[in-house]
Amino acid sequence: MSLNQHFISDLNSRISKLKEERVYKTLNYLESPQSAHVKMEGRGDVLILSSNNYLGLCDEPSVVQAGIDGLEKYGAGTGSVRFICGTFTIHRELEEALARFVGTESSMSFVAAWNANEGLTSTVVEEGDFVCSDALNHASIIDSIRLAKAITKCTTAVYPHGDLDDLVAKLKANKGAKRRLIWTDGIFSMEGSIAKLPQLLQIARDHDAVLIVDDSHATGVIGATGRGTPEHFGVLGEVDVITSTLGKALGGASGGFVAGPASLCDMLTQRARPQLFSNALPPTVASSALAAVRFIEAHPERVRTLHENTRHFRAALVSSGLKPLEGETPIVPIIIGETADAIRMSEMLLDEGIFVTGFGFPVVPHGTARLRCQVSAAHSRADLDRAVESIRKVAGKVGILK
Repeated sequence: MSLNQHFISDLNSRISKLKEERVYKTLNYLESPQSAHVKMEGRGDVLILSSNNYLGLCDEPSVVQAGIDGLEKYGAGTGSVRFICGTFTIHRELEEALARFVGTESSMSFVAAWNANEGLTSTVVEEGDFVCSDALNHASIIDSIRLAKAITKCTTAVYPHGDLDDLVAKLKANKGAKRRLIWTDGIFSMEGSIAKLPQLLQIARDHDAVLIVDDSHATGVIGATGRGTPEHFGVLGEVDVITSTLGKALGGASGGFVAGPASLCDMLTQRARPQLFSNALPPTVASSALAAVRFIEAHPERVRTLHENTRHFRAALVSSGLKPLEGETPIVPIIIGETADAIRMSEMLLDEGIFVTGFGFPVVPHGTARLRCQVSAAHSRADLDRAVESIRKVAGKVGILK
């Protein structure tokens, strides 16, 4: 039998349209570990300024060795889901460490942070509940709410980014709901902005709502010792539910987790479909993630280096005449305007040996296309200064910087 040619033709047509609109994504292949500098196929040595490797732990020897040791001790994986054939002790050790690190009673790991968010919302939300979400929340939160709504017919709403007056109004309008849940990112990935956590906590208390924070870009990143948005604001242990990732600052491999009351994690064990019907996190990943958590706990100076590098980079950009969005996180967006210009600048920077991703519509609104720079503790000051000089040079060529 031949393949369905109409199906293939339709896919090719849609791909051609993406290319015409200059939003087609190409993959750059790396021949070395993720680090401040990588060896890129066809490019040689490239300075990475677009990675979530915030603490430089992707190639940290102790983290890598822990993954190797975990593979040798436990093998490749569970071979099935955790409750059917057994789970590994490394999963329990990791979940205990994650809960301790983010200041909760318990945690449950998933094969991806996306699955953690999906599993959480669809498990805890029921008919009669009201879920309210910040407009700039990550796609995984948005889709998790859509899924929960499709399953339970709960009521949902979106409040404009950071508009807490609107959030309060929506909570008041749904005061008759059985339960109210507020979903927010801790750090918003495209803006680099931080959620107004103290105010959100007060709103949640005033309206008997459950506050859920996705701290994927904050865990290991902000707070004096890297414990995320709650530590940053001095409210560690006060957030109802935290979700986060193992694929960014905590080793950079994959996986995610939900952290909160023990009863919540018990319910996720009983009912969360992404873990009931998927194999557990590979033990090599669980082992390396556990080593990453222990490394951060033992080396808070790595977090301080990240904060210092971030301040240096932001100040250097401003001194060069560039205008990054204001903030204090290592996500440093430089607004370019048009998508074509952002993509062109990204390509020109790669020719300069600097890898910075350009984002445009539909990822961000029309007219707000940007270069999203991401700082790491692994960067040297020379790396950051070189990147600033290259961005300034390319911005001048494109006409963004006069």
